Amino acid sequence: MKKLKIRTGDTVRVITGDHKGAEGKVLRVSIEDNKAIVEGVNMVSKHEKPSAKNPQGGITKKEAFMNISNLSLIDEKSGETTRVGFEMRDGKKVRFSKKSNEVI
Repeated sequence: MKKLKIRTGDTVRVITGDHKGAEGKVLRVSIEDNKAIVEGVNMVSKHEKPSAKNPQGGITKKEAFMNISNLSLIDEKSGETTRVGFEMRDGKKVRFSKKSNEVI
């Protein structure tokens, strides 16, 4: 199974592309596609037909997937972007911030 460095619930910053500099929380991660949905970033317009759930129909805005390579994790202590590493601590494999060397 493939292991990604960004998980659901992490706070990330977009480091390249149209939305460069935008920050948000990761809502969903697709391991197979190497993509993630970030809250409030990469909004697209979706045309929806009227249905029982949405009787009016119309155009709605929603977040779209973006490649994980365009995202960088934000360190909670410093508020800056950091790279992520894996190592064994106390017999468990943990993620840690390479900038502050603290467990995420």
